[in-house]
Amino acid sequence: MIVLSSLLVSSMLALPQDGGAAAPTLTPTELSVFKDADFERQFVASYAAETDIEPKLAEPERKVMLEVLKFIQAEKTAEAMDLLVKSRTEASSATVDFTIANLHFQAERFDKAAEEYEKAVAKFPKFRRAWKNLALIRVREGDYRKALPALTKVVELGGGDAMTYGLLGFAHGGNDSPIAAESAYRMAILLDPATRDWKLGLAKSFFKQNRFPDAVALTGELIKETPDAVDLWLLQANAYIGMGQAMKAVQNYEIVDRLGKSSVESLNMMGDIYINEGLYGLATSCYARAMEKTPRSPAERPVRAAKVLVARGANAEAESLITQVEKIYGKDLAEAERKDLLKMKARMAVAKGSGEEEARILGEIVTIDPLDGEALILLGQYHARKGDAEQAVFMYERAAKLDKFEADAKVRHAQLLVGQGKYADALPLLRSAQQVRPRENIQQYMEQVERASRQRGS
Repeated sequence: MIVLSSLLVSSMLALPQDGGAAAPTLTPTELSVFKDADFERQFVASYAAETDIEPKLAEPERKVMLEVLKFIQAEKTAEAMDLLVKSRTEASSATVDFTIANLHFQAERFDKAAEEYEKAVAKFPKFRRAWKNLALIRVREGDYRKALPALTKVVELGGGDAMTYGLLGFAHGGNDSPIAAESAYRMAILLDPATRDWKLGLAKSFFKQNRFPDAVALTGELIKETPDAVDLWLLQANAYIGMGQAMKAVQNYEIVDRLGKSSVESLNMMGDIYINEGLYGLATSCYARAMEKTPRSPAERPVRAAKVLVARGANAEAESLITQVEKIYGKDLAEAERKDLLKMKARMAVAKGSGEEEARILGEIVTIDPLDGEALILLGQYHARKGDAEQAVFMYERAAKLDKFEADAKVRHAQLLVGQGKYADALPLLRSAQQVRPRENIQQYMEQVERASRQRGS
């Protein structure tokens, strides 16, 4: 029996993540269709001619081909290839090129096979078998632009079987044409209703068209047939999110977790949903588990989550998450992420009333980056609360020299002066801040200070 290399169908129906130009790296699951017995049978049958859409063979070529087929049947592919190459001329039939291509395909020399199929269809444009095998290679390469015309040609020439329509659906999906993909998948299902892959492809075409209820319904049917299929649970979860039903989505993620198949992305998605629902303890657990799965990946996601927790006043959960980030990443944390964590710690120290701890942390931030305007302003506020106006002004003036923080630093400086009753001194700072970044609330504040200044002067 001829053993062929696999191609793909199942996971190759997955939604594209980046839209990049590089060909996808196919997993064993994606390649499984080409180990299917039906595919192997069809491929072996492709050596036989279909007289209505086949190039003619001259009598000398016919004799050579009979010998070649004997070698192939005996699995002596090297001898078959040698005989074909030696006997081929520029005038040889496209059948010779096709047979050489098949032997390359069988040996997984896909680039050479594609070249030979191209020669065959150039000589005989109605050569359906050559178009089909060329299409299979283009799909395997992830070159959907080239796969589409080859697959379409197969259909035009009467070769519209379930496999062809299914791959046509996949190629249209990969080429960001979900409506065409839907039509192709429906034809594949019509011809082969038992194959799960075509239904999965159809569900994904619904998803890409934002037809989320249709995607939920179809994946629900498929889940009943294969309840341990993680890809179905995840696709349905994404559809629920598209419908704005996040808690239904999280139920799917929890099922995936119980199946032992949680990924970094699914755990982070659970964390995001829980944090939005105010379930901060569950969110923190999900983010921590995601970090443990990839301790060397960027810490951006958990750091961002910690910021949300701090902003919502969930300081205990934020502190727990920050501790996990520092424990897992350690010295691998990027400088920007380390600064973010320090700033969050400073804010939590303020909430606890731990002023000295706040000052220590902010000082550490400024040591790391003397141009961190936010830390300078926070230090200024700390000194202002402590009654050290001179040191507070020093920090505000340093921050005001940084374009991004000039307006805020001058407002804080002005507020300090107002607190000292120095209204006239505060006004130039407020006017300058408004010129840099006009804000309605600051305008109203400035007008109040102006009135106070006039009253003080009268």
